[in-house]
Amino acid sequence: MKKRLFLSLFAGFLLAGNANAEPLKIGYSDWPGWVAWEIAIEKHMFEKVGVDVQFEWFDYVASMDAFAAGQLDAVTMTNGDALVTGATGAQNVMILINDYSNGNDMIVGAPGINSITDLKGKKVGVELGFVDHLLLLNGLEKAGMTESDVELVNVPTNETPQVLASGQVDAIGAWQPNSGQALQLVPGSKPIYTSADEPGLIYDVLAVSPSSLAAHKDEWKKVIEAWYMAVDYLNDPKTRDDAISIMAARVGVEPEVYKAFIDGTKILTKEEAQAFMKKADGFGSLYGSTEIADQFNVDNKVYADKQTVENYIDPSLLLGE
Repeated sequence: MKKRLFLSLFAGFLLAGNANAEPLKIGYSDWPGWVAWEIAIEKHMFEKVGVDVQFEWFDYVASMDAFAAGQLDAVTMTNGDALVTGATGAQNVMILINDYSNGNDMIVGAPGINSITDLKGKKVGVELGFVDHLLLLNGLEKAGMTESDVELVNVPTNETPQVLASGQVDAIGAWQPNSGQALQLVPGSKPIYTSADEPGLIYDVLAVSPSSLAAHKDEWKKVIEAWYMAVDYLNDPKTRDDAISIMAARVGVEPEVYKAFIDGTKILTKEEAQAFMKKADGFGSLYGSTEIADQFNVDNKVYADKQTVENYIDPSLLLGE
């Protein structure tokens, strides 16, 4: 009897502990590959897989600041910014690739600027050290040019549409929705180079604090499981319109408008993401792309010392190892 009573009490304590456990706190922001988390939230997919999560909506930079301040277990960011966040003190591990940018990151030229080569001697507004600065360098290199062939103007990404419209610069580098706003705001402007020209230049990921990953590995596996339920819901022709409506409502735009944003984002199936999680050089691997981003960050004095990229990636949850 005493043994039975002890076991019952012990089970009760365990249940009480689980009931009082903090949910996994995840910061996300306005990018189609991250807004897709809203599908899992609205359709109760986390409950279905049995994991307690709390998603918190931020502006992009604010989400990384909150993660760095220890307010979040995980945050959505680019692979390059995962390095920046880690190098400046907030270690993180990328466990999931949501997507790669497939056109939503753009170099947008003012009227009369029709190609990258037209930028020679011109002013380009871009947030220095951020992903669209890297996109610009990639485009310049392909055109046989270097950064010294243009005059860079440091502009916060969310201000780039207004700066292009003011005539202060001849082109801007920005991601959606800012790139789309620039195209709408400046009649005759056009994308002259985009992330679709270099797939894998920008991977968008879920990065987790090492301590949370160590303590809650099984829960993070369930988070990934719920993510792929959301991806399936988005990809299924029967539910795609509902999925897009959920995403569009999160950011306050019409579903028809939001479809174009999704088209510029290659949201990956599990099999596609697994392939990019394997070690290889170049943009066809998260490892290779992150090595390139690391060199870019050091070259542009975003941080001083090269990072050990392998420490930032844990493929085991996605690959089922």
